[in-house]
Amino acid sequence: MSYVSINDFKLLNIKCQKYFDLFSKTNNFAQPVNDTKLQQRIGFYLFMLESLCNEKDIDIISDFITDTEYNTHISGLRYEDHGIDAFYIDEDAKEIKLFNFKFRENYKPEQKQSFNDAFVSTKLVNCIMNDSTNGLEGKLRDCVNSANEKLNGNEVWKLSLYMISNEAVPIEHDESAIQQLKTFYDMEVISVCMPQIASMMSIRPAPINAELIIDNDALMSYSENSISTSKSYVVRLNAADVIRMTCRNADLRQDHNCENIDQLAYEKIDFGVLFDNVRGLVQRSRYNAAIAKTLREEPGKFFMYNNGLTIVAEDIKAHPVNGNRKVRISLTGVQVLNGGQTLRTLHDFNAADKSHITDYLSESEILVRIFNASSSETANKIAEYTNSQNSISNVDLKSLSTLQIQLEQLLDEHGIIYSRKNGDTGIDDKKDYRYKISMEQFGQILFALQGNPEKSSNQKQHIFGKYYDEIFDERKFNISQAPEIIERYFDIKKAYASSTDSIQKIEQKIFYIIYMSSVRKDMSYEQCIETLEQILESFDTGGVNLTDARKMIQVRFRDYLNTILDSDFLP
Repeated sequence: MSYVSINDFKLLNIKCQKYFDLFSKTNNFAQPVNDTKLQQRIGFYLFMLESLCNEKDIDIISDFITDTEYNTHISGLRYEDHGIDAFYIDEDAKEIKLFNFKFRENYKPEQKQSFNDAFVSTKLVNCIMNDSTNGLEGKLRDCVNSANEKLNGNEVWKLSLYMISNEAVPIEHDESAIQQLKTFYDMEVISVCMPQIASMMSIRPAPINAELIIDNDALMSYSENSISTSKSYVVRLNAADVIRMTCRNADLRQDHNCENIDQLAYEKIDFGVLFDNVRGLVQRSRYNAAIAKTLREEPGKFFMYNNGLTIVAEDIKAHPVNGNRKVRISLTGVQVLNGGQTLRTLHDFNAADKSHITDYLSESEILVRIFNASSSETANKIAEYTNSQNSISNVDLKSLSTLQIQLEQLLDEHGIIYSRKNGDTGIDDKKDYRYKISMEQFGQILFALQGNPEKSSNQKQHIFGKYYDEIFDERKFNISQAPEIIERYFDIKKAYASSTDSIQKIEQKIFYIIYMSSVRKDMSYEQCIETLEQILESFDTGGVNLTDARKMIQVRFRDYLNTILDSDFLP
């Protein structure tokens, strides 16, 4: 049975079209892309790679794409892709990710991903396994060389093939053909199709409401002070109730006296409850497997082994019932801020077999904290602090801060998407945006403007960590200037795009040009670009052969550049 509907398929097409439109506003195509379905297919590449590669800059994501037709339209150069449409090396996770895409033009509810697509990709996998680039050209050849360098090194690397399509039914991972690929190539095959993609689409949901009946001995209330009428609760909740209150069926969510729990076996998660959750989709995590194992083998101990859920609601109403033996709780605007992996795994476990709801989930209980957070700032702080104990990136945590949300709202008024989470395509789905920029990019730009262009790239991971308070300090950063700063960034990108082919075009240089143009306002962007190339050429490396990228991360290079800019130098 399909997990998705034709509406999910249509919403995906809308999102993919928005990605293409945003990309085409800042990039030129060697061959025009006029076909709508091809535009959506290109948008599909960009959206899925953003979600699975933890990179929000769609211009950088474009470099990951090896698909023959895509690169023909972008650059005019046609190289065979050998069944691999994108290639990404994840330095943090030590994972080499190969991507095979299939974008269907029409929705068929029973259409399943094909095994053949996985086997088409094995020619390229053989090149990696044999440490060979024979028959490979262009971008793909460079990617395989980089992968072989990693595999030949001392560190342990994982090889994964992601089968991605907008089809409704995934490949079965336990199929013998897939297991053969895994065994023969020591390669994980990961299926991503419409059920998972639906969870990635951040279409702002309608408010989700639910009703609960809680025994008095399973509930503890909390208020900030003795006169406060706003209460929050810590409850011991049956896992079947968690399934019910987060499912897609609005009637069941309100049915606190659901006697026939068998009907919950067919209910799917409403991903709207995870809209404000800081984690993205986690594929086949060992933690998810551990959760499922506990549910199956020790359902009675699930409460003790699991960290539980943290929920916020815009409004909570509680009334004693049954002679004050129970409490009826009405929740308005439910969001799960912490425990998203647990919630998804509960629903996946429920969907795996119709007997699971009665045999295991109804025998399991879970700790749930329900906070009354009528103000968005309170909800954001709850999300930040309850997630900070787990391995979630600083960027994701800071995405919940009031300042970052204010930036999102301000830039939205100027037609700019400020991407705080993977998959963001703007607050207003009907709005025609001019640009999209990620939090990380904006942090790098500010860091460069504040005199640290050499750190904007190689200290990127610390911008939302140890440098955050310094960079976003209101004494250094005037939020009202953000739209103009971003306009300058994209103007510089356009200037680089139109510069001569002999100039190597890398993001680090843009950060330097932003800095240089702020120091020397008498210089145009084109003059800054030319001057930076001259300084890179004349910089004394002490006899060591360094690339431009290696030069620009050195404090000594920045100081050398400052010396020239501060002199009577005229471009």
